[in-house]
Amino acid sequence: MSDGRQLTIIKVFRKYSHSLGPDALQFLEEILERHDVADNEVDFSIESIAREYNKQDDAAMKVSLDILRRVYDALQDQGNPGEAEELLDPDSHLYFIDAFEMPSWHWSQERGTFEKSSSPLTVAGSADSRIAAVRNRLHIIKQSILRNEHFSPSTLPSRDREHLVTLKSTKQLLGRAGERFLLLGMLAHNKEGKLCVEDSDGSVELDLSKMDEPGEGLYTEGCFALVEGEYNEDSILEVVAMGQPPCEDRETARSIYGHIDFLGQGSTSLLEDSQFARRIREELSDLYFFFLSDVWLDHPQTLVGLQKMFDNCIENSFIPKVIVMCGNFTSRSIMQGGGRDIQCYQENFDSLADLIASYPQITRETHFVFVPGPLDITGSSALPRRPILSTFTSHLRSKIPKVHFTSNPCRLKFFGQEIVIFREDTMARMLRNTIGIKPNVTGEDLRRYLVQSILDQSHLTPLTTHIQPVLPDFDHALRLYPLPTAVILADKYEKYKLTYSGCHVFNPGGFVGNSFSFSTYCPAERSSEEGVLDIEQED
Repeated sequence: MSDGRQLTIIKVFRKYSHSLGPDALQFLEEILERHDVADNEVDFSIESIAREYNKQDDAAMKVSLDILRRVYDALQDQGNPGEAEELLDPDSHLYFIDAFEMPSWHWSQERGTFEKSSSPLTVAGSADSRIAAVRNRLHIIKQSILRNEHFSPSTLPSRDREHLVTLKSTKQLLGRAGERFLLLGMLAHNKEGKLCVEDSDGSVELDLSKMDEPGEGLYTEGCFALVEGEYNEDSILEVVAMGQPPCEDRETARSIYGHIDFLGQGSTSLLEDSQFARRIREELSDLYFFFLSDVWLDHPQTLVGLQKMFDNCIENSFIPKVIVMCGNFTSRSIMQGGGRDIQCYQENFDSLADLIASYPQITRETHFVFVPGPLDITGSSALPRRPILSTFTSHLRSKIPKVHFTSNPCRLKFFGQEIVIFREDTMARMLRNTIGIKPNVTGEDLRRYLVQSILDQSHLTPLTTHIQPVLPDFDHALRLYPLPTAVILADKYEKYKLTYSGCHVFNPGGFVGNSFSFSTYCPAERSSEEGVLDIEQED
């Protein structure tokens, strides 16, 4: 067998943190020869075996030949993969994932990979979990940076090695005044109110007076940044450049951690994802998800607009598979409201249930997802937020068979696609707490900077906890690593859509305005389009 095939086999198993002995390697080579596997199909075939091996309870890091034989026999019993494929059933591959049900995976410095948390998660959290949440963010960003071509040296001698950038720790600055350093750390203010950068070893005060302007993105207190500067005699880093950490695309992260089930709904390989993507394009090209935000049920035009949207769906035989309605479901806060306000809040949901139920086909075929906003009654202002209290949604539950009341944020898994849905006034909160930004940034650039910052930070809220409270045991539910397929940043800010590092991000904007506005997402194309219905056409 060629060395190329052996290298492919070793590479695939190494991705799952397994090493192969000569007996196991020879057995795998014999399997490939026995089934006349072509060179371009070796990766797929070995991936299937490696993934199944990794699922075995008794699987060791050094691959056991006995377990490998057992896995191969089990795969043989599953039947001939050449049989005709059944048509895809979208409902059997559609999952709605609550933030409080996601398994917690933390970064292990010792193993250099993710480990599943064994301790029970609590809403209160602990001092240790608050520290661990921040350290996880740092380590996840750092491990992807060290794989970046500008930081990771080639195994082959080359001139490029001379231009590699080396990250340093804050403890390496001590006694080295006059030298230049590049640090990765969190931007924060110390007890004296001075801006500093913190990493796992300490912190150092920053002087931004010599920096012309930061790199692209929004730099907030609580975000992680690459900071370059000269360390002076006063123990201050005189910053000359500051940038966001480079974003690692979904395919790269999934090629390394594809065996990890981050969502708790079963993991798939990149090869399976690509096969699903092809079949979705062929078989489900007319399947769509609708996304609405700020569905103010106390606004007189909202139910009118929803009725118009449902009418259009029926008239055009265009029934969406999923309709996601994000809060706020009230145009004003009723947290401190009286009994009448609370009663109206519930009655508005009851009216919505009756409206949906008046469309039997939509009620029967469409999944309805309700994501609470900042003004909705959920029981906590910290993220992630609990679903809307069941007291207000009993009528919806009884009328609509496929209704889901989720946390904020929540996730939607559709075959190999992961869609994150987050309702928060993200743009305003980020701008209020910005430490640095390029001057005169507006419009399209501002929207791009917001999306870039959120994805580069691999987190929905790159802010300190005193700005945005977060439940530390559930911080992983705000994580954007591996990068999702799509992110819905539902915001009261104006609508937009753009794609960054292969991740499609959009804001559907408020439903009621000069027109009824929402967004449609097509999984086959992995893109969104704006939906607009004219208010003036109503009688």
